[in-house]
Amino acid sequence: MSKPVRRLVLLLGDHLDLHSPHLATVDPERDLCLLVEARAEAQRVWSHKARIALFLSAMRHGAEALRQRGLRVEYWALAEHPYDDLVTAVAAALRRFAPQRLALHEPGTWALAEGLRDLANAAGTEFELWPASQFLFTREEFQSWAGAQRQHRMEFWYRHARRRTGILMEGDQPLGGRWNYDSENRHSFGKAGPGWLPEPLAFAPDAITREVLTVVEREFPDHPGSLAHFDWPVTMIEAEAALEDFIAQRLPSFGSFQDASWPGAVWLYHSRLSAAMNLGLLHPQRVIEAALGAHARAEASLAATEGFVRQILGWREFVRGIYWRYMPDYLEENALGAEQPLPQFYWSAQTDMACLRDVLQRTLDYGYAHHIERLMITGLFALLLGVAPKAIHAWYLAIYVDAVEWVELPNVLGMSQYADGGRVASKPYVASGHYIARMTGHCARCPYRPQERVGAKACPFTTLYWDFLIRHADPFARHPRTALQWKHLESLDAATRAEIQQAANKLRETWAKGV
Repeated sequence: MSKPVRRLVLLLGDHLDLHSPHLATVDPERDLCLLVEARAEAQRVWSHKARIALFLSAMRHGAEALRQRGLRVEYWALAEHPYDDLVTAVAAALRRFAPQRLALHEPGTWALAEGLRDLANAAGTEFELWPASQFLFTREEFQSWAGAQRQHRMEFWYRHARRRTGILMEGDQPLGGRWNYDSENRHSFGKAGPGWLPEPLAFAPDAITREVLTVVEREFPDHPGSLAHFDWPVTMIEAEAALEDFIAQRLPSFGSFQDASWPGAVWLYHSRLSAAMNLGLLHPQRVIEAALGAHARAEASLAATEGFVRQILGWREFVRGIYWRYMPDYLEENALGAEQPLPQFYWSAQTDMACLRDVLQRTLDYGYAHHIERLMITGLFALLLGVAPKAIHAWYLAIYVDAVEWVELPNVLGMSQYADGGRVASKPYVASGHYIARMTGHCARCPYRPQERVGAKACPFTTLYWDFLIRHADPFARHPRTALQWKHLESLDAATRAEIQQAANKLRETWAKGV
């Protein structure tokens, strides 16, 4: 007869921090750890094969590490249980093991958190919710800060967080006398390109990962993306090695070129650590300390170090706080009234626009694109075209290996699409093809000309940019942060405006047909 279970400890795929202080309270004699591979988690959105594989491999490695620690582990692999979704599987586990309590870290999605809480209540099982361990601040700390703010801006949060932690501070002043070094971190590679680039440390699939790759190809054959390049860290040891490699090889140049893009260049100087952090394999405190150490050893400039730290201490913590503050209503936001369907080429990369073709193809190949490519290429195009926010949100959640709803949704609906009307971003981040020509090497390989607004050679980004300015003149022409940009409309006469809008509508009609 199996031992009675005091706590059923549910470990989710994005909560694999084996150093969590709450996990340390698990009693191998009285508690049981449960990990479940649920088909619906891969099908809720049409998930990239690499995203599915990363979650499953990290979960299986985590389960093995827990067993080696001496804990009781119940692991339900895809083919070993009949339950399609996670909540249904946990309900079955509650019936089978009859625990006194269901314990877990805060899930990364509002719907799952509510579903599991409702399940425990219906079963009469105590619900023990632990704070998520892969963050620097609790949800309550953020809400306390947010409640005292008139506007929720990342820059305000970032300064608060630096004062609270002492990170990059000298007393109550920022190290170096400046809060950020954006002006020094916006370089492009120029016409010559980036030259030699240090390749990030790769992790060859071991036996567990190879089995997972086989399972994903068998169980999800029609899902987008490729597994040919799968080399992500899937354990805490590998994640630490990936961090050390980034600090030594790419952090010194990260700041200068964090906003640049180049055809065929997947990683550039980016860390590719977000997936490991979002799964709980690498704690943000450790990442920040490593970056600060490089600066202290004069191996990375203050500008590069601050630019990287801001992504973690500032932006990552901020968007998580925004997500939990405004869900579930946040998912329905659509301040600009965007209703266009997502073009089919987002799933196939079959487009003659060089920048989109390159970034989309690399996304399908690797499940990755860096933050500016997401914001100012794939995201910008969807914003200018007027894609429905929930449609582009579903694509981002599906297609990137590091996507978990708490981080993806505010980034897409708020920062990228301005669908929340300014809760995250103070203005829509819109630009014409000129921006892409300046910051990337794509335009030299493209049949379209970024300086042309209409005509056969007109860059669709440029056409749609001017159309965006025309369509949304009322709310932004007098906005303090956008008035100068919208003032450019004054140079267009009525005939030119009509020509631009006609060209933009033709583009929308074409892509709405799935062409």
